[in-house]
Amino acid sequence: MNRSRSGRVRGVPPAALAAATMMMVATGAAVPAAGQAPGEGVYTAAQAESGRAIYEDRCAVCHQSNLQGSFEAPQLAGDSFLLFWADLSPGDLFFRISRSMPPGQAGSLTDEEYLDVVAYLLQANGAPAGGAALAEDATVAIGTAISAVPSAVAQAGGGTPAATLAATAPAVEPEPAASSAAPEPEPGGVTMAGMVEGYRPVTDAMLRDPDDGDWLMIRRNYQAWNYSPLADIDRSNAGELELAWVWAMNEGGWNAPSPIVHDGVMYLASIGPVVQALDAATGDLIWEHEVEVATTGYSGMSRNLAIYEDKLFMATPDARLIALDARTGERGWDTVIADHTEGFRNTSGPVVVGGTLVQGLSGCDRYTLESCFISGYDADTGERLWRFNTVARSDEPGGNTWANVPDYLRGGGDTWITGSYDPGLDLVYFGVAQAKPWVARSRGMTVDDPALYTNSTVALRPGDGELEWHFQHVPGETLDLDEVYERVLVDVGGRKAVFSAGKHGILWKLDRETGEFLGHKETVYQNVFDHIDPETGAVTYRQDIADAQFEQLVPACPSTAGGKNWHPMGYHPDSGLLVLPLAQSCMELAAREVAFELGSGGVGMSSRPFHEMPGTDG
Repeated sequence: MNRSRSGRVRGVPPAALAAATMMMVATGAAVPAAGQAPGEGVYTAAQAESGRAIYEDRCAVCHQSNLQGSFEAPQLAGDSFLLFWADLSPGDLFFRISRSMPPGQAGSLTDEEYLDVVAYLLQANGAPAGGAALAEDATVAIGTAISAVPSAVAQAGGGTPAATLAATAPAVEPEPAASSAAPEPEPGGVTMAGMVEGYRPVTDAMLRDPDDGDWLMIRRNYQAWNYSPLADIDRSNAGELELAWVWAMNEGGWNAPSPIVHDGVMYLASIGPVVQALDAATGDLIWEHEVEVATTGYSGMSRNLAIYEDKLFMATPDARLIALDARTGERGWDTVIADHTEGFRNTSGPVVVGGTLVQGLSGCDRYTLESCFISGYDADTGERLWRFNTVARSDEPGGNTWANVPDYLRGGGDTWITGSYDPGLDLVYFGVAQAKPWVARSRGMTVDDPALYTNSTVALRPGDGELEWHFQHVPGETLDLDEVYERVLVDVGGRKAVFSAGKHGILWKLDRETGEFLGHKETVYQNVFDHIDPETGAVTYRQDIADAQFEQLVPACPSTAGGKNWHPMGYHPDSGLLVLPLAQSCMELAAREVAFELGSGGVGMSSRPFHEMPGTDG
């Protein structure tokens, strides 16, 4: 599939494609494109109808029912899809998806089913149905079948540079296209009734200094140490441990839970999502609550719950924040964080500080009228108290770091890992993910455009969301090597420090009072930066990375797997050691061109082969 292409079809005014594509996404109807008579299509209506059902069942969980994609699942209808596929054939598309989709289950559909999915994608992009069935050796270009040209990009082989196009896109935010109603959430609620007897409300004092046997938040304490003071089990008797009980979590997606434990009761969130209270000594189920969601989003799970007073809190895959009674699992309040139909979601829950839930947001990879943010909520009522934009708007501090790109074309800035908190300084610390699309050229920018507050550590006041300080680890990040992960708070040598490590595999040390750079340590081989200033932490990209063009494979170590990824580090206070889980792989990354319009965006990746890291012997 690595062939040279312009990604465009010529001969029809740009407005024709915009109108046809908007109609297809909004209605799902097969409308003949300009210059193409009905009946000349390369697939049948029956194939497309069958493909629609298969897509909803097997593909929509990642690519979404509206075909706009999520995270690494690319957009499958509209200009961005055609930029990549217009010069390729339906046979090429069949070859790609039949050998790679669904993820981890390639080849699980029949050839006929894969062809039906291709037919549905052709229909959704404006190609008309015909009398002959689509075959896997179909050679007509997809763009020819549609007979249109992408509307928001420069012509191939020259024209206006991407950065200029993005910067000269309409500064006034366009009206969003009409769309069909979002699906209603499936019914949910308590499916197994029970009561936690003798429940003790969780206080602020308990969160600051938990009982040795409790684990009241993700990573156990506000400082994110991932350390238990329990000492009954050590190397002398660990070999005597025996299995006490087993509890099977839901299947059907990715599970990455961090259970919390209070007074011998374990609270667990898993695929569904479903929240369960278990007797930690016996594994017996006390109660269960199935959380209704309008979309499962990226994975249908949450990494963590939070607990405060008599409530459990969960951020849902469709970007809501809910409260459950910790005793019974009954629903309390339900608050919308962001519009899930725009792709927003959550995979991690809040940190609770003085009755305020401080919550991040994910799914910020699409071009929308909304941008990513961190927000605070009243634990009693769910009312939003404040919001801090992690993607600086043009009229805010830092808004001039986005190369004059309009606000609606500023993607990324996700905060998909729960923050840390320093009670003494009264500051919460979050890592902010990279700008999107992944590669600067795809977003109409360069590595010299910092794009605040992406790939930064931000320190906020939990009471009102005021920014105390920020430190941007990698301005203008361009390889999906984000620095979003946990912030670990440790006092070292009289300094209050905050440590973090991201996909670059670099351990960063900052002063958590001021954000001053204190030092760094490269933990794995990296060749992304030619230089890291030991005094300031400022990084300098390799020149070929900075200059990379569309569809050009650029080698880089580490890969997008990290370095360090979401698997958290830990701190052992007795030894003073930070323990980091690391990965060793390299990659080549190629960017694709992305249309500068509402609903577009995504990660903008064209190809990403992985390779062995030098010196690792496999």
